[in-house]
Amino acid sequence: MLAHLALRTPLEGSMSRTTSIDAGRAPAGTLAADRLGAPTVVYFVLSAAAPLTVVAGVITTGYAVTGITGLPIAFLVVGAVLAVFAVGYVAMARHLANAGAFYTYITRGLGRPAGIAAAWVALIAYNTLQVALYGAFGVASAPLLEAWLGLTPAWWVVSLAAWALVAALGVLRVDVNGRLLAVLLTAEVAVILLFDLADLLNPAAAGYSAETLSPAALFVPGVGALLVLATLGFVGFESSVVFSEESREPRRTVPIATYASVTIIALVYALSSWAMTVAVGPGDIVATARRDQADTIFVLAEAHLGPVVVSIARVLFATSVLAAMISFHNTTARYFFALGRERVLPAVFGRTRARTGAPQAGSIAQSVLGLATILLYAVLGLDPLVQLFFYGGAFGGLGVLLLIFVTSIAVIVFFARRPSGETLGRRVIAPVPAAIALAVMVWFALDNFWALLGVPEGDALAWVLPAVYGAAAVLGVLWAFVLRAGRPDVYAAVGTGSKASAVPDGA
Repeated sequence: MLAHLALRTPLEGSMSRTTSIDAGRAPAGTLAADRLGAPTVVYFVLSAAAPLTVVAGVITTGYAVTGITGLPIAFLVVGAVLAVFAVGYVAMARHLANAGAFYTYITRGLGRPAGIAAAWVALIAYNTLQVALYGAFGVASAPLLEAWLGLTPAWWVVSLAAWALVAALGVLRVDVNGRLLAVLLTAEVAVILLFDLADLLNPAAAGYSAETLSPAALFVPGVGALLVLATLGFVGFESSVVFSEESREPRRTVPIATYASVTIIALVYALSSWAMTVAVGPGDIVATARRDQADTIFVLAEAHLGPVVVSIARVLFATSVLAAMISFHNTTARYFFALGRERVLPAVFGRTRARTGAPQAGSIAQSVLGLATILLYAVLGLDPLVQLFFYGGAFGGLGVLLLIFVTSIAVIVFFARRPSGETLGRRVIAPVPAAIALAVMVWFALDNFWALLGVPEGDALAWVLPAVYGAAAVLGVLWAFVLRAGRPDVYAAVGTGSKASAVPDGA
């Protein structure tokens, strides 16, 4: 679920750098500028992708559900498609530095009604991805506490502790969050690489087979589900642009963070999924994944590295989920902020905390939603792993994929209307094939959504959940027409970012 490189010239929609920011305070209605370098943005992006969670969950699920062994090459193919998409995406970012990201880009490319529809979809998708992680964290952490302390807490008790930490961090300086993510992500990637090395040093009888890296491995029935699972592993790579207003030299930072993230995600996931096949053999990886499921990497590691390393890795699995929660919380809060600043949502969401520059109202709103979700699932006794994490992750990931596809079209239209000095490659040659490839991925995702949910083909849930995005988009378009008719000044400011009227104190 991860991923996403000038002169220091004014950007359309960029935040002004004020002396109050230099003094450690940001005016209400502005995010704190110049606080994030490219490495920190990469940490936010990769944390959202949750590498260890993907390696333990998505990769083993891909082998078990599809029965296809071509997952390593699938990650490389999807990574290549998203890298091509990123060419136009970051080119547009050079002209529009805005925390609204998808919302802003779609607005400026396809018009205000489409942009507001995208905003509604983005809020649903990112909020769902964030709250879904509470289910995984509770289930992953409760056994650790039982082993250490002899306690058997309910999943929701552990999740509430994580919720309190995420809520507190959400209103602090963004760079504070970035430093914590740097520590968690570094440890997480280190243990993944250690596991991969152990797998490669202990090959099965088949040896170092490269058949799972061959493009021929994709030309089999059911490959659509495999490509969709691989695509969901990259969710989060697009969030580099969300932090553009808070980045140092965003014209340089955003492209570096985007390309670096896509590359790291593709290589790490391809290596990990291939290393598993080396350790058990390409012919046995499907049966192994179906037997051990998410424990596959831990079972292999225990055989090669011993129980102590595996115990540490299980802790890092829980912190991987925590890091993803922090990252998605920050992304979601900034979507609330972007919409509040332009009055598409109530103006209070366009305010920031003066001491930290954090989007306070958006952060609090996201925290309230997380708390309500945890309590609702606890009271109703719903399954936190299947009905919250798996369903929520698949649903939220589908929403992000839809937004990426629509954004790919918006990029083409935007540059067709105003070339803006960009090369033909950035305006047409890369964006057009990327849009076509993404259209195929969306079709695969919708056609195989039942498989992602783990429900029978034709199950109502497989069409009800995607229909939610359709309904949200329609409501977004209707709200745009309401604004155009009743609040033309607000409608005119949609997509303009910091050029929208400043939010006064007390708004």
